Amino acid sequence: MEGQARVGSIDALESFRASLIVFIERARAAVEEAADEVRRARQWVHQDRRVYWDHQVRVRRRACDEADQALMAARISDLRTAKAAEQMAALKAKRALAEAEEKLVNVRKWSRDFDERFTPLLKGLEGMRQLLAEHLPEGARALAQLERSLVAYTELRAPAESPPPPATRAADPEVDP
Repeated sequence: MEGQARVGSIDALESFRASLIVFIERARAAVEEAADEVRRARQWVHQDRRVYWDHQVRVRRRACDEADQALMAARISDLRTAKAAEQMAALKAKRALAEAEEKLVNVRKWSRDFDERFTPLLKGLEGMRQLLAEHLPEGARALAQLERSLVAYTELRAPAESPPPPATRAADPEVDP
């Protein structure tokens, strides 16, 4: 018959509902963890790395200036062995400064691009969070109600079969019972 449900096991509904509840809790935790990771990455790029490389540029610039001064002092004193060592130190300091400046430029670029790239992903997580917070729990409640209804239905007993009502006798005197 169309429109009739075929329920093979009420226990299967309960098992599915329990599995759905476990899924909801695990998925909520995973979504929250993903959102936390994005927030931590954003903070790391916007604050931690920017502060770190700003500081490194200042430190390395100071080291580069000191190496240049040492090289100038070596040139003035005209010591060939000292001059070669000072040239190497100045070159090394300039390379370190260039590396820090490049890293700072990259961090600034990442800071600008981070929100643009991750905002759509965070919106997707928000949609998933709403699904897990509202819609799936509604489904679990509906399954629980369905289970209660089915249990109540199975507990209904058909009225005890009573004997058929006695047939009324016709008032015909010729008919003998």
